[in-house]
Amino acid sequence: MPDAEVYHWPDFFTTEQSDMYLQELISTVAWRQEQIEIFGKQILLPRLTAWYGDPGKSYSYSGIQNHPEPWTATLLQIKRRVEVPAKVVFNSVLLNYYRHNQDSMGWHADNEPELGSNPVIASVSLGQARRFDFRHRINKNLPKVSVLLAPGSLLLMQGTTQHFWQHQVPKVSAQSGVRLNLTFRIIA
Repeated sequence: MPDAEVYHWPDFFTTEQSDMYLQELISTVAWRQEQIEIFGKQILLPRLTAWYGDPGKSYSYSGIQNHPEPWTATLLQIKRRVEVPAKVVFNSVLLNYYRHNQDSMGWHADNEPELGSNPVIASVSLGQARRFDFRHRINKNLPKVSVLLAPGSLLLMQGTTQHFWQHQVPKVSAQSGVRLNLTFRIIA
């Protein structure tokens, strides 16, 4: 992918680790279903979310203010593992809970000011494998790129990726199981 630094480890965590983390996080995380305004209408996000991190590391996107819940032992364990290939220390994580095939995340870039100019984002997938799409923001002639994010996989996005590429988790037509996605970040 030109203008991007994206790395993928399809089996970063074992199946046993992935299953254990999935069950624990589903039952212990403080999940919320936020609302956003689109064309003057309030709609529910098509997924559940949660924000955890260091004290004071708040994060805003789409008009949603996120104030961090304190780290759990499990989130800290996962964080320490992903910091090794990322070569950074993360201070926060956005968790997304896709309950079924209609839960999704539309096209966007993680380019909010508090993430800095070239954010490093480590994305861990647990549960049902789902497609993750990229499209170039400027060069529309470049083909879309899709990656299947399997349970236990790690996707690392860094460098100029967020400047030039958008990404999404689309709805799927077939019934699917639950999926959690943890995106570790550094809030300035």
